Amino acid sequence: MSKNQTIDIIGAGIGGLTTAIALEQKGFTVRIFEQAEHIKPVGAGIILANNAMQVLKKLGLKNVIEQHGNTISSMNITKSNLKLLSKIDLSYFERKHNTKNVAIHRGKLQQLLVNTLKTTTIFLNHRLIAIAKNDEGFDLEFQNGERINSTIVLGADGLNSRVRQYLFPKSNIRHANQICWRGVTDYELPIQLRNELNEAWGKKERFGFVQIAANKVYWYASKSFKNNPSEFSVDRLDDYFSKYDFIIKDLIKSTKKEHINTAELSDLEPTHLWFKDGICLIGDAAHAATPNMGQGACQAIEDAYVLSECLDQYESASAFITYQKLRVPKAHKIVKTSWTVGKIAHLSNPLLIGLRNQILRCTPSSMNRKQNEEIFTLAEI
Repeated sequence: MSKNQTIDIIGAGIGGLTTAIALEQKGFTVRIFEQAEHIKPVGAGIILANNAMQVLKKLGLKNVIEQHGNTISSMNITKSNLKLLSKIDLSYFERKHNTKNVAIHRGKLQQLLVNTLKTTTIFLNHRLIAIAKNDEGFDLEFQNGERINSTIVLGADGLNSRVRQYLFPKSNIRHANQICWRGVTDYELPIQLRNELNEAWGKKERFGFVQIAANKVYWYASKSFKNNPSEFSVDRLDDYFSKYDFIIKDLIKSTKKEHINTAELSDLEPTHLWFKDGICLIGDAAHAATPNMGQGACQAIEDAYVLSECLDQYESASAFITYQKLRVPKAHKIVKTSWTVGKIAHLSNPLLIGLRNQILRCTPSSMNRKQNEEIFTLAEI
């Protein structure tokens, strides 16, 4: 694709920013349009798995991200008392790819990505409200009254993407009937827990936590609801997890309730078409998954890598076709597997819970390694 064309990205989240960095480094001119008035270090934590860190390493960001985050060498599923059910040792992948999984504050990561941009302009307070095709490309209209003409548009505007709504108005958002709380708190974990992710599975709920910086812990909790997420209140979190390990109870108590984010878990029903004409979707706008595999942002970062390589090697139409062909199978597998894991983690029948836990205990490490091998392997372009 000609480097004289400007590429416009809608959304300054992890996927949009990483795509801009990758395109910049290949000599493209990029603009980002973000609906927020300010880019602030808000949000909770995020785990950058080995596949994402391989991309960030290619972009020269590995060291700075490791400096501001916390490396993770194992991922564990436990019972509510933190008794181990399943352990994934990540040291094999650390050696193979010379990268580690990193847990970091989402706001910090976003700021590091913004600081990496050199020529890209980020236009804040630009909420996209309409797209119209014209003879030269597309007319983008924003809520602040501004209009711009664009020839190449990348929709990185999340699950409720306005760009996707324009391209594919019949796309379907699926609701998992699970509510999730996320928090970050100052807390000193025991030494043996500082470089691992632990997720405790109970009955119709679970709780995960990981250190993201010195004495700073990111945690998340979720519960299944029958009719409405309002069945559960953040003010009763202590009660919901009162039978869990004391560390989990301490993490909840040490977090100010007003700083806990509450959201319903949803994903995007898989679709095999991510582009049309000069507009293409990336990240959650294309393949939003429930967060049960910790791969949402990681898959967006993979999109950034693959799409930037494709745009560098092909004209836009061929680039989008190749990008879609390379990314759809893996992204959809993540979406489907994550949805299934979410249901299994929230079982309510005691007999099924016992069977689930037995299967987790008996699953050989070689099988866990094989599954993660597929996730951590990047596409060849």
